[in-house]
Amino acid sequence: MTAIAIETPLQDDIRRLVADLNAYMIPLTPREFQFQLTAEQMAEPSVTLFVARDEAGAAIGMGALKVHGDGLGEVKRMYTLPQARGQRIGSALLGHIEDLARRRGLTVLKLETGEAPGFEEAWRLYERGGFTVCGAFLDYPDSGFSRFYEKKIA
Repeated sequence: MTAIAIETPLQDDIRRLVADLNAYMIPLTPREFQFQLTAEQMAEPSVTLFVARDEAGAAIGMGALKVHGDGLGEVKRMYTLPQARGQRIGSALLGHIEDLARRRGLTVLKLETGEAPGFEEAWRLYERGGFTVCGAFLDYPDSGFSRFYEKKIA
């Protein structure tokens, strides 16, 4: 059974998850079109990090909600370790993010992910979770290297 809880990103095992995610993503998209939050940025008050841990207490997945105002929440830093995939951990993390967004009165969740081979699992996760493709938002460039999703939650 996987446990999911809100945690600080300023832990060594979470920093390792962030490094693993970056190592996976960096080769897939030009660096100028990557928008990763660091562990320090995830510790800011506008961001809430959910961490999935296995029975032994090891961090095996994460996902964050960043609140922007005007009812907008952004899903950030979704990642599950490769050896833990297929257990619906990403779906569970997304559910926790959506529940928190609703409790905080947000009306829409949006996210930016890559638009390249290697992101297919992410696209499936978001589409299964009820997200639909949308246009660029906030200050993200419409570069062709990003795919944007949204889900109305009001």
